[in-house]
Amino acid sequence: MECTVDWGGPSGMLFVARTGSGHVAAMDGAPEGGGNNLAPRPMEMLLAGTGGCAAYDVVLILKRGRHAVTGCSVALKADRADTDPKVFTRIHFTFTVTGANLPQAAVERAVALSHDKYCSASAMLGKTAEMSWSVEIVDTAAAASAA
Repeated sequence: MECTVDWGGPSGMLFVARTGSGHVAAMDGAPEGGGNNLAPRPMEMLLAGTGGCAAYDVVLILKRGRHAVTGCSVALKADRADTDPKVFTRIHFTFTVTGANLPQAAVERAVALSHDKYCSASAMLGKTAEMSWSVEIVDTAAAASAA
């Protein structure tokens, strides 16, 4: 895996990352840190990447289990250390998984497998952060029958 990150120049703290897969992502700092607030902060990108990694795993595990998953979102709430390096100290993942007749046990198993075995990002962050998660299931079969 490869990535390059280039500074946008002396007028701020904008950085542009170019990934090995050919994608571009911008990062910026807060105005009080010399940035112009034009893009997410690098630590926000790290948190978002962790959420993406975990959600990807959950969907893949449920699909492989032949469950009728139609949506998945994850909200992450993180706390950071007060002193440098300001690592994440606590991260809570709230998964909202949508589908028809999704068993609670299957969704919770998928989330647990992501955290315990598959998600590289949360495995790394788990070295400094207390990790927790919760699950909400939105049953589209129940919603359709109620209509």
